Amino acid sequence: MFRQASRLLARTTTPWRRSRSFSSDVPATPAQDSSFIESWSKVIPNLDPPKTPSSFMTPRPATPSAIPSKLTVNFVLPYASELSAKEVDMVIVPATTGQMGVLPGHVPTIAELKPGILSVHEGNDVTKYFLSSGFALIHANSVADIIAVEAVPVDRLDPALVQKGLADFTQKLGSATTDLEKAEAQIGVDVHSAMNSAITG
Repeated sequence: MFRQASRLLARTTTPWRRSRSFSSDVPATPAQDSSFIESWSKVIPNLDPPKTPSSFMTPRPATPSAIPSKLTVNFVLPYASELSAKEVDMVIVPATTGQMGVLPGHVPTIAELKPGILSVHEGNDVTKYFLSSGFALIHANSVADIIAVEAVPVDRLDPALVQKGLADFTQKLGSATTDLEKAEAQIGVDVHSAMNSAITG
């Protein structure tokens, strides 16, 4: 019975897999549902039909046939945009799997970010930011969207405050009694250790 189950599951899921389109197959311009618009006009002729989220999105840029010479970077925080459509040579992001360098033509990727340094390379100039966490979305058209919870230029970190914070959270971790207190203290230790490495390294 179990031997047949895997074969039956494979048979039932195969057509679904074949019919499902990949995200790259989505048309650049969303198609409107004409039957819905027609029904809406009959019921409420004096109001415009509601707009869906896809109505507010700009069409996806085409994937270039050749690898561009520059990487376009968008770097945003919840309260500010640090970089907007900036063309650079390379960025290095602190992914949870390790430091990840992104050049033009990089394979599309979504990476979770850990506390660490984001390096933006533009010619001989390197700008470094300390990130607390976030995500990096690398698109096929050589655009990198970096979304961080908190970020600050490395040269604005105060070494004395970082050392004090590291000592405080290390002490809290040692005296924590509940799982919640241990988790909060461990996050504090990890972030302050990463900040300390960013300053000294």
